[in-house]
Amino acid sequence: MPSRRFRRALPLLLGAVWAVAVATPAPAQQRPAAWAPDRPARILVGFAAGGTGDLIARLVAEVAAPRLGQPVLVENRAGANGMIAAEAAARAAPDGLTMLMCPTGNMTILPELPGSRLPIDVRAELAPVANVALSTYGMVVGTGAPWRSAAEFIEAARARPGALSFASVGTGSAQHLAGERLRRAAGIELLHVAYRGASLAAVDLIALRADVMITNLGDVARQVKGGELRLLALGDGEGHPLFPDAPKLGDTLPGFEVTSWLGICGPRGLPAGAIAAWSAAILEGLAEPAAARRLMENGLRPLPEGPDAFAARIARDRAAWGDVIRAAGIRAE
Repeated sequence: MPSRRFRRALPLLLGAVWAVAVATPAPAQQRPAAWAPDRPARILVGFAAGGTGDLIARLVAEVAAPRLGQPVLVENRAGANGMIAAEAAARAAPDGLTMLMCPTGNMTILPELPGSRLPIDVRAELAPVANVALSTYGMVVGTGAPWRSAAEFIEAARARPGALSFASVGTGSAQHLAGERLRRAAGIELLHVAYRGASLAAVDLIALRADVMITNLGDVARQVKGGELRLLALGDGEGHPLFPDAPKLGDTLPGFEVTSWLGICGPRGLPAGAIAAWSAAILEGLAEPAAARRLMENGLRPLPEGPDAFAARIARDRAAWGDVIRAAGIRAE
């Protein structure tokens, strides 16, 4: 039989055990295990150095490295509309040391484009980690063109169905789909002309060999500031500090908005701790005024989103762009 002293101590012992049990969270509620890279990490970019995607990757590398405690290198693997890098990232070991700069096109447009022969299933093989920046789109024409507003251009297109053209950087690109959305929303007929890059399209706009293009500001801000291109309207309803007085396309076509984004993904199967560490490093870095200023100067805006919010945005945009693709009957060439 327990001693009298033990019976008196038993309530105290049970109380202590209960307190420890309450203070200790259940395993399902615990935070992800701490993670930090043990050697330099890398971010793969599916486009050439100097472009917007390369800018985003280098900014992320710069702000994430001191927070992760290791150098972060940027590796450009251009080709196949960014899918060479995407495949390499998807096939990499899910150890948090190989990440991918993942733009709207790779994550939401190409997977919905009939005829696309993609080497991976981005939804199944890539994990969203953090969104970084919103790319504001602008509707531009050459300064020698007669139109000084989106409404004037739309009126001219209605008067001459099929006579005016819109430029893009390729069939199925965000610029192509933006032009198709404009055509549908305004009830106009436009001829699509695909170029191998935004700079080549801008040359033809300036020379008046193409009539209009809706593209991200980073592609054309220099020419607009230099007076070679005229900005008719912005596709982002919030506008942009680079062009504070520019009208919005939504003012002419209510509800019309065109933007894209650039974020960071990794191979599916990343440890929860690695996702949390990368996401925290990126979002903390984007809060620095210098980082925000660099984005703004290149026609971008900070768009800090963690993995869940980023995944939800990808799903919404994939459905929206898929609707545009199907309505316009677009196929990969």
